Amino acid sequence: MQRDQLADFLRRRREAIRPAEVGIADGPRRRTTGLRREEVAMLAGMSVDYVVRLEQGRSSQPSPQLLGALARALRLSDDERDHLFHLAGHRPPPADGAARLARAGLMRMLDLLGETPALVLSDLGEVLAQNRAAVLVTGDHTGFSGDQRYVAYRWFTDAAARAVAPVEEQEHYARKLVADLRAAAGRRTGDPAVAGLIERLQAASADFRRLWAEHEVAVRRADRKTMLHPRVGRLLLDCETLITPDQSQQLLVLTPADAETRERLDLLRVLGIEDFPTESRSAQ
Repeated sequence: MQRDQLADFLRRRREAIRPAEVGIADGPRRRTTGLRREEVAMLAGMSVDYVVRLEQGRSSQPSPQLLGALARALRLSDDERDHLFHLAGHRPPPADGAARLARAGLMRMLDLLGETPALVLSDLGEVLAQNRAAVLVTGDHTGFSGDQRYVAYRWFTDAAARAVAPVEEQEHYARKLVADLRAAAGRRTGDPAVAGLIERLQAASADFRRLWAEHEVAVRRADRKTMLHPRVGRLLLDCETLITPDQSQQLLVLTPADAETRERLDLLRVLGIEDFPTESRSAQ
């Protein structure tokens, strides 16, 4: 671990970010052009004291999970993220693990979208990041572990996850999930992460086995869906998906498809996140 170099790198990256880039208001009393340490701590979900010790070269070796959180908070590029891991004495995540960190450009787009719900997903359907507006609509999906990380796995193994959609539309959503996963499997032939996920889904769900056997293929790009929200009721949403050139990550943007949904989203922003039931919501 190169403590002094790590401290210098983190400090300079923090000072290089404008607050507006991460959705923080640039008030009149701000004396620095970059982020404050407490703002980095808030964005990364760690204590201010630990951020201070990191920047002063006094910390213990940060874990890969903490480094990933710092990379997201500081909007690091892929090269900068790998450099951060090297300085901290860790190998950068392998190809599949690296894809679990939302790209810096997509993170900036999340910030720019502001009150429009948006999420960044991996090509296997893991939510890598989401803005506050998306948390209000879908709940926070960034804290799952194991196979629960994947939207498709939750959909086919947890009845509560399917309750987000009207019963008459659930077959349509299920087909979309399986067809998109089939496309990812075709691109990543021989990848054990993909093969393992599909094998476990087939073992866990007869519905998945049925749909997988039909060999439908369709990359998710645009769709209209109905969500049953526990606080404001039915939401009709247009879902637009922007895909990175290597197809490893997706930016999913949700916009109201009618005036009633727009009014309900406005109400959600007033109600806020307090007491939102996040454990069983589905992001797609």
